[in-house]
Parts: sequence; C-alpha cells; structure tokens
Amino acid sequence: MLRPIRTLAAAAAALALVSACNSASTNGTSPGAPGGTTGNSRGVSDDSIKVGGIVSMTSASGYSKKDTDLGAKARYLRANAEGGINGRKIDYLGAEDDGQDPAKNLAAARKLVQQDKVFAVSPMSSVTFSGADFLEQEKVPTFGWGTLPAFCGPQHIYGFNGCLVPTPGGTLNQTWPEGIGQILGGARGKSVAIIANDSDAGKFGIRTFQQGFASAGFKVSYAKAAVPATAVPSDWSAYVKEILAANDGKAPDAVVSVMQTPNNIGLFTALKRSGYQGLLSDPTDYDPGLLAKDATKQALDGVHVLLQFQPFESTDPKMAQFKADVKAAAGGQDVPLSMHTLTGYMSADLFLSIAQKAGKELTVESFQAAAQGFSDTGTLVGDRAEPKGQKDSFGCGALVQLKNGAYEVSVPFKCYEPIPFK
Repeated sequence: MLRPIRTLAAAAAALALVSACNSASTNGTSPGAPGGTTGNSRGVSDDSIKVGGIVSMTSASGYSKKDTDLGAKARYLRANAEGGINGRKIDYLGAEDDGQDPAKNLAAARKLVQQDKVFAVSPMSSVTFSGADFLEQEKVPTFGWGTLPAFCGPQHIYGFNGCLVPTPGGTLNQTWPEGIGQILGGARGKSVAIIANDSDAGKFGIRTFQQGFASAGFKVSYAKAAVPATAVPSDWSAYVKEILAANDGKAPDAVVSVMQTPNNIGLFTALKRSGYQGLLSDPTDYDPGLLAKDATKQALDGVHVLLQFQPFESTDPKMAQFKADVKAAAGGQDVPLSMHTLTGYMSADLFLSIAQKAGKELTVESFQAAAQGFSDTGTLVGDRAEPKGQKDSFGCGALVQLKNGAYEVSVPFKCYEPIPFK
C-alpha cells in the first residue's frame, strides 16, 4: 500500500500555495456524521492510516537528508507485513522535498494536510520547520529528530529521541561531554574549545554545550559562534590560531565543532596541518557515504562523532532488525546506512508505537491520550516516554571514531543522567 516517493511538481506546488490562502481545512469525518466516529479521524479509514513526510531531499549546497525517506519506508513496510496497526495498513505517501526552504516547508505541510489529508506527518527532517505552527494548529501528529525548537513544547509534535533543544526548566543531554571525558581519562583538568556557525542555531549550540561541558568538569577555554553560516571559509588560519592559543596560550585538549560536514572538513584539516594532536569531535559526520572520497576520509580520520542512537556497529538484535528492514525496503540491496536513515526509521517507529497503543478507534484525540501515558524501553534510542520527550531528551547516546577508513565504537551506547538547563 505504500506509494512511491513523488517530487512536488509545479502544478502541485501551485495548488498547495493556493490552499495556503484558505482559512480552514477539511479534517475528515466530522463528529455526528453518518457512520462517523467522534473526533478528528482525518486520514483514517477502516483499513488504512494515511501518513506523509517532509524531508530536505535536495538543497542549494548539495546536502541531502533523502535517506530519511527510505528509513521511514522500511519501518512502515515491516509494520504492514506484520498486519498493520490494529488491523489498518500504513498508506505512506512518501516525503515531500522542502529543499531546506522555509516557504517550501510550510507549503509541504499544507499540501499533506489540506490536499492529501494525512493523519500524521512522519518523518519531518529539515533544518527549517516553518510548517510547525500550521501542523500544531491542525492537530497533526508529527515526528522527527528533535533538533529544532518546534519539537519542544507543542502538544502534537514529537522528537523520536525527545527534545534536544533545551529550554529553561528543561534538561541537557550529557552524552557528548561525558563521552569525551571518558576518552580523555576524565574531564578534570582538561580543556575544550567549542566552535559553531554565526547563526541563531550556532549561538544556541554554543550556549548549550558550553554549559554541558562545564558541568561535566571541563574548562571551556573557547566558545564562539564565529564561522559564517552562508559560505564555507576558504582560509581557516585565523580560527585555528585563536583556538590553539585559547587554553592560556596553549592548545585545548579537545576541539568540538557544532557544524555540518563541509565546515568540519575545512576546520579539522587546518587543525591537523597546524600540528594539533588533541581530540576532534562533531555531531554530524557519521555517514558511510563520506568514506567514498579519499580526501574526505583523510580529513575526518580520527574524529569522534556524537550519536544519539545505537551505532550501526552495535550487536543489539534491534540493530540487526533495522538493517534487515532497510535492505528489504531497498529491494533486497545492501545500501549505505546513515543517521538520516535511522532518523526516518525511528520517527516512524515512535508514531507506530503510540498509534498501536491508541487502539482500534483511532482519532487524533485517542492518539494524544495514548501519547500522554506512553513509555517503552530498550529501543535504538534508549528508553522513551511521553510527554517527557516534549520537554527533555531521552538522555542516551554513543561516540564512534573514524579510524583507518571505518567507524569504530569509541564510547558504547549508554544513557546518562541529564542536567538542568539554565
């Protein structure tokens, strides 16, 4: 029942923009309608549940999260093969491409709800989430990686590993500082430099991780959102010079980059050429596709990458199931796995788990009621609980290191006690 992924054609885009001008949307069977059930059951029939996704399949920089769609498809295929959710199969429409464009993100959300009439949006994976207010207003259960503020607080929007953008009164996931401390033999007496892009997200990342590393016992000798967000620098020497003298005139024990791959390659290459021997780490570069180019592989060699899920190298039976599901969704072919693949898979998995608990009479209201008391344990992202996850992260993670052209687990998957965010 899964439909192939469809590119948003010009006619559909125009229709979505026209729909955006409408002040009301159709929410399926209304209360009291003949044969209807009380509540919002948009996208739910006797034998199916309609679901769509929003993913940055393309972008101006060439960065793509397209594997997110394959991961979601893999999980929905297995759910359908096992008989569906309380007798209903998942009718997955595939993912709309927002091109990392805020206007397209909102248009995609409106299209899925007003035209396609989906019950849920899962996965939603993009660096922009301008459609969040609309989806919350329309009471559309939405699932993705909780790295954006919209995943923290709204009643109908869920991060598959919780809220990763802490707010005052919330908590901080300590996987990164605790893991790096473990590699360095403890945080006491160790210094760290944290660098990010000069953007709102970068500044927030600096504020967040500066507090986390300091709380773990590190001396934070450098913490700046200094790198232009619009273009990758061609010359990193000024940044390197400042970092290498940040620890009272000496180099810090670790350099942590809160940036995407192109920036990380430039920064880490420049640091290595300067003779820096300390630990390098980022939260982005766990992607076998990066190993296809020798230059990229060399630039990232030795880097420890933060994960907030079980590493693909794990022997956990659930990881074996994930790999088998992805292979089946790819037509029996072995395909490279990435964090985007797992983002789609676990977004779908959390949606399916709550929908199963909601029971046969599936409406938005019954789904939300099920979410309010939902919890499970031992998943690929650790123990999950709602509505806790709409305020806090699930607090689990691991570190892997790229070494001699392959990833190795440097800190095994573990759940850490979070700290209050100030």
